[in-house]
Amino acid sequence: MNQLSPKQIVNELDKYIIGQDKAKRAVAIALRNRYRRSKLSEADREEITPKNIIMKGPTGVGKTEIARRLAKLVKAPFIKVEATKYTEVGYVGRDVESMIRDLVECSIRLVKEEKMKEVSVKAGAAAERKIVAVLSEMKKGERGEMAKEVFDAKLAEELRAGKYNDTQIEIEVLDAPKSMEIVPGGAEINIGSIFGDMLPKRKKRRKMSVRQAMQQIVNEESEKLIDDDSVTAEALSRAEEQGIIFIDEIDKIAGKANQGGADVSREGVQRDILPIVEGCTVMTKYGAVKTDFILFIAAGAFHISKVEDLIPELQGRFPINVELESLSKEDFVKILTQPQNAITVQYGKLLSVDNIDLKFTDDAIEEIAQISADMNATSEAIGARRLHTVMEYLLEDISFNAGGDYPTVQVTIDKKYVDEHLEKMIKNRDLKKYVL
Repeated sequence: MNQLSPKQIVNELDKYIIGQDKAKRAVAIALRNRYRRSKLSEADREEITPKNIIMKGPTGVGKTEIARRLAKLVKAPFIKVEATKYTEVGYVGRDVESMIRDLVECSIRLVKEEKMKEVSVKAGAAAERKIVAVLSEMKKGERGEMAKEVFDAKLAEELRAGKYNDTQIEIEVLDAPKSMEIVPGGAEINIGSIFGDMLPKRKKRRKMSVRQAMQQIVNEESEKLIDDDSVTAEALSRAEEQGIIFIDEIDKIAGKANQGGADVSREGVQRDILPIVEGCTVMTKYGAVKTDFILFIAAGAFHISKVEDLIPELQGRFPINVELESLSKEDFVKILTQPQNAITVQYGKLLSVDNIDLKFTDDAIEEIAQISADMNATSEAIGARRLHTVMEYLLEDISFNAGGDYPTVQVTIDKKYVDEHLEKMIKNRDLKKYVL
């Protein structure tokens, strides 16, 4: 369980997300309260439920990213769902309980990956022995008078050095049953995963590279070393106690039922979500899951509807309302330069593969930020996503012409380069100022 203080959580989020201090504070407190709750007696823990959050703000300002980074920070099971894909009971579409089933699947995957890392050394040693045996059989003509143990030890050393990574070998691998999904009324049933354990384990011979074979055998050996029952028990517990569900586009189901037409089930979806958020027990193929202590973070732009348009019972289950601010030119400058995964850094790394050393001057960053802010003001505001549009246009020529065995070339993007390559975009932006 996470032991970071709310201030430390906000500092971690600041590495990836610019601004939105109110939202960061709200989620940091919610996360810390989980840790505080875990330190109480069992009787007290049962009484304290998470304070769910509604984030209100335009697209592209960081709502999803805040929730995603928060979950990564504490390795909590996290899923993002769209409220619009659920329908009221009786209509064709996904039922709201499927979000809990998806969270459990995410938790199972998370715990399994952790357990596989724990046994990776043992599984790797077993995989190495199997591949050395195959290589030894393939190369027995090269052994000569060398003792088999010495020859195998030499092969193992060469294998670790990567000498045989691309060598094609034939090995026996487990033939996994094919998955088949039936979707009656939105409920998804994976036949392969339900009956997989009951079916006899068959093996088949496959030809693949040593690198692929090593990964395949490591996975198979890890599966043998992991206790599935303990994985399931831990995953269910983690989903219940640490799970985070991010419900996006909740404003799209905020309409009233009397609107009629295609939106007839909007309020019905809200009423179906209500028991999940309030706390109920959902049956999954791994067992029953209580939703009482799952943290729900809802988000929406709320341009047309308001938070008050949600049914009162649902509003009551989201006591914390946080408004995220639109991004300014200064925010765009920070987004382009400050985060660990800043867009300029991402493009620099991508183009370095083709021997291009990409540099941005300060005035170029200012100009890109100004153009992005103006475009958001004069057309649809899409927040930080606008930077991706602008950067793609800006670097289109460089990205297209890069590639091949050229020596490293340094390319400096300055204000002049930005103005020249975004001339058409700037003209359209200026014209839109005068269009009513």
